[in-house]
Amino acid sequence: VQLQASGGGLVQAGGSLRLSCAASGRTVSRYSMGWFRQDPGKERESVAGVSWDGGSNYYADSAKGRFTISRDSAKNTVYLQMNGLKPEDTAVYYCAASSRSGNTWLKEFYDYWGQGTLVTVSS
Repeated sequence: VQLQASGGGLVQAGGSLRLSCAASGRTVSRYSMGWFRQDPGKERESVAGVSWDGGSNYYADSAKGRFTISRDSAKNTVYLQMNGLKPEDTAVYYCAASSRSGNTWLKEFYDYWGQGTLVTVSS
């Protein structure tokens, strides 16, 4: 499956962005999907994940209450709605896909990665 992330940009603190991850090759409903982010010089960290078998969505503590992961099978796209953005949310955001279910917070769990989209939050 090929993944194309988009929707990043520059936003002021408190603002919102919606990231999109368009999949081609296979339907997203058959994959567990995740969003990760990475600052230069830091480890890639999990933001949110959704398992293909309908299990509970995962959110990192930093994302709880502000971010929402969702999928639109008709559009074969996964979204990350980000509200109440903070300067510390600034990073390159990546989407990922896995044919397995379960540990959607682990980057090792994923087999396919998109190219990343930059989110910059100004104070």
